[in-house]
Amino acid sequence: MSSKGVVAAGDLQTANAAAEVLKSGGNAFDAVLAALFASTVAEPVLSSLGGGGFLMAKPAEGAAVLYDFFAQTPIVKKSETDFKPILVDFGPVTQEFHIGLGSIAMPGVVKGAFDVHKDLATMSMNDIVAPARKLAQEGVQMSALQAHIFEIVKPIYQDCPECSHQYESPATPGALIGAEEILRIPTAADFMDALAHEGEDLFYRGEVAQNIARDCEDKGGHLARADFEAYQVLKRKPLCVNFQGSQILTNPPPSVGGILIGFALELLSDTGLKKMGCGSFAYLQRLANVMHLTNQARVESGLNLHPENGTETLLDPNFLDRYRKDVLGQPKSHRGTTHISVIDAKGNAASMTLSNGEGSAYIAPNTGMVLNNMLGEEDINPAGLGNWIEDTRLSSMMAPSLIERPDGLLVALGSGGSNRIRTAILQVVLGLLEFDQALEAAIIQPRIHYENGVLNVEPGFLEGVNARLKETFQATKCWDQQSLFFGGVHGVEFNVRTKHFAGVGDPRRGGVTISV
Repeated sequence: MSSKGVVAAGDLQTANAAAEVLKSGGNAFDAVLAALFASTVAEPVLSSLGGGGFLMAKPAEGAAVLYDFFAQTPIVKKSETDFKPILVDFGPVTQEFHIGLGSIAMPGVVKGAFDVHKDLATMSMNDIVAPARKLAQEGVQMSALQAHIFEIVKPIYQDCPECSHQYESPATPGALIGAEEILRIPTAADFMDALAHEGEDLFYRGEVAQNIARDCEDKGGHLARADFEAYQVLKRKPLCVNFQGSQILTNPPPSVGGILIGFALELLSDTGLKKMGCGSFAYLQRLANVMHLTNQARVESGLNLHPENGTETLLDPNFLDRYRKDVLGQPKSHRGTTHISVIDAKGNAASMTLSNGEGSAYIAPNTGMVLNNMLGEEDINPAGLGNWIEDTRLSSMMAPSLIERPDGLLVALGSGGSNRIRTAILQVVLGLLEFDQALEAAIIQPRIHYENGVLNVEPGFLEGVNARLKETFQATKCWDQQSLFFGGVHGVEFNVRTKHFAGVGDPRRGGVTISV
């Protein structure tokens, strides 16, 4: 029986860092910060101190708060920058991203970590950073998933000599690091040590800011010293959605993932899903239709261009009523992220999602840190690449969430997966609250994702279901195995009455759970 807490994450070493802190007496917020730093070494494409993210924090004796430390657009937009396209092959699909200094938005992870530490942590930053520092110095064995991700983004990381050298295979010169090979980044270990002792000013007002701003000025980036000095973590009131007697706390606007999950749940409420049966053709048809309508509503409501107005538009009763009618009618045929969840024995809950995009192919001098390419991602730039508004917090699909059930169960969960984040979380929430599934079943069950006229279907549904889906939806892609394409929901739960812990790491994204 665990007595100190439970963690679920996308890599064993990330989870181990959190577990080590819990064992040492730290709380859930100490643990999630330790996992954050460790993930930048163990999951280097998905997580970086040069990226952004969100933390949904619920102290045992207080109200939940959403820490927004996502990327900010630069204060001044330059007309000519280092900004070039790179085609990334995901196997079944290819996608174009843009990299270079001109793709970098203002990073918020370091400021976020220090703000959370100041507000909620109990351990010193030096002790919190220690597991990650050790990993970077002594080496971490690359998991098969992380090696696979490196293979996917190889064109980006091999575009930059510094990146190519830092992540080079020790056995195969010229190739990126492979599965089970040891990655050492002593520069990152030294940088984290300096951060722990000198504080966030090293990043935002000191040598790091100076070096990045100089390179942007000389080589074609938007960021300047003013961007670093002006950056602030934003604390937001969580978006609260009531569904089947439970309360779901999720990421509010201007990020769009939480509001789209809430919209979909509102459309699906009281539509007889339980009678249809989880995984049935009728259920999947209804679910795919709602996914389509949610995409449509995202555009029609103006959420793409004005996400800060999402609550007033998408959850407006008249807007919902019109879309509910469509749900019950005929069906219409028409990315790098990681997550960490921790709950401790006192009931403190932390749900954190992090992203570095795919990386900009730029390592900040003397840090070992690859900066983000958020300005080069179409998913978070719906108005078009280069059309971003200056000095504005970028919107995101990331939706770290908490569920509070009337039976005393507290669940922390979230997902990676770009535009699939919201549909992955939606399906897990439906499993938990509509179909009364255990956490493991809700996360492991096969998923679908409908977008841009294509219905993607994981294997594992009842016989005959896929054939009927193909007949109903004009473009249907049936996958032959579960895939990280469909997100990676890492979740933990704690029953505040029985004091029972459980956790599940999604196998689609290397999920690991550790109870302490």
